Amino acid sequence: MIGKLKGVVDSYGEDFVILDVHGVGYVVHCSARTLQRLPPTGEAAELAIETHVREDMIRLYGFRADAEREWFRLLQTVQGVGTRVALGVLSVMEPGDLATAIATGDKGAVARAPGVGPRLAARLVAELKDKAPAFAPVDPALIQLTGAVKANTAPQPVADAISALVNLGYPQVQASAAVAAALKGAGEGAAAMEAKTLIRLGLRELAR
Repeated sequence: MIGKLKGVVDSYGEDFVILDVHGVGYVVHCSARTLQRLPPTGEAAELAIETHVREDMIRLYGFRADAEREWFRLLQTVQGVGTRVALGVLSVMEPGDLATAIATGDKGAVARAPGVGPRLAARLVAELKDKAPAFAPVDPALIQLTGAVKANTAPQPVADAISALVNLGYPQVQASAAVAAALKGAGEGAAAMEAKTLIRLGLRELAR
């Protein structure tokens, strides 16, 4: 099995790169995000590889980091998710963002991936929610806050601040993360913060 390839970029296709390793050209299928971050033709590149072997085909999938490869494997443990859908998810979301979205139950973010409808997004969140924090440092405070917002048990200023940031165009998970960071930074004074203060601090977090 091939676990890693290091060579020179020979050419690009729609969803693959041909990597020249000592004169042998390997066709490596990648997510759109990975392809965009690889160097131009003629320059050196290194990819972590997942090898899929079938009776009639051997196909290589390439990743810039081990975390992306681990998510590629994990996504396929969910019924209805094959290699194409897994690459589609990783094409629109960084591994860390994907972990946060799943851990916080943000089905809308997951559903933005090609080939993932609302039903499959819900299944991904439900089946992988307990596993997501192990694949990225998801802040427990964010998970707790998101759950409180969904259950309508979050303090009103917190709920209003998150709603305001979402109305400004920020995704739910980013808005929640920004407010959670603002609350953590405030320490003991968090309980007395008004919505307008949380919005201002949340925008500051989002601008970092």
